[in-house]
Amino acid sequence: MFDHLLTEEPGGPLGSVTEAWERHRDVARRFTDTVDVAVAGGFAADRLGYAFLSGYQAAVAALLPELPRDRPLALAATEAGGGHPAAIRTTATERADGWSVSGTKTFATLGSLAGRLVVIASVGAGADGRNRLRAMLVDATAPGVHVTDRPALAFAPEIPHATVTFTDTPATALPGDGYADVLKPFRTVEDIHVIAAAAGWLVRVAREAGWPPPVRQRLLATVAALRGLGAARPDSPGVHVALGGVLDEFERLLGELAPRWDAVDESTRSRWERDRPLLSVAGRVRAQRLATAWRAVGEPGE
Repeated sequence: MFDHLLTEEPGGPLGSVTEAWERHRDVARRFTDTVDVAVAGGFAADRLGYAFLSGYQAAVAALLPELPRDRPLALAATEAGGGHPAAIRTTATERADGWSVSGTKTFATLGSLAGRLVVIASVGAGADGRNRLRAMLVDATAPGVHVTDRPALAFAPEIPHATVTFTDTPATALPGDGYADVLKPFRTVEDIHVIAAAAGWLVRVAREAGWPPPVRQRLLATVAALRGLGAARPDSPGVHVALGGVLDEFERLLGELAPRWDAVDESTRSRWERDRPLLSVAGRVRAQRLATAWRAVGEPGE
């Protein structure tokens, strides 16, 4: 992976999110480790938004390795009441001929691009009264799926987000608990893979702009750290503490790189200035996760 980042040619401009997916798919065939897929996909992207696409796809693949990767995947969890387990009103129902899902997801990243959706649905309340969740795999072309694109975000507007409604839609139940095995760990897995993809993209920028070797060294060190975290359990407090450290160091590096963007071509620089908030959109959730991890190991944190 490290030689790949330092010596490979990353590829030319991308004209659409579909082209970005196709390049990600082609790059992914060369690697088995999902963090490597994210890094290489980010390196092959011509902008941060498309690097995010690679990181997101690699994260879903890491969390659900049994799923085929021939079409884009999207996790559909958020509803009108949010993404907390208690807010999930979409239902999964088992009948004699299989499972079906019904309900509306209000914010599915890459929802209109996806060929398959991983839908977090309720299968009813448990004995403790809590909402029991399952992850359901739905083909985007199945009967009863209706996808409506949401307005583009101010940052990374190339990445579509959609409202997706399911009406008695055929589905396949994935193994495990929808919350403990999918929804809860996804933010950690996504952070590892998306930051890895961003680091890969920044190596591309560094090479094209002629940033000095020490910059590339630090970016590769970030990749090395994330590869290690990607191989560990995402529910480990130690992983959350270590990831907090990696994110802090990455943010520090981004700050130090600010003057170097003057050497970058105008279109890349302007997109970076527009899309930079993408990397901090989950800041509050990350801070809560880190504080919880420190408490779990007997420290108050900050």
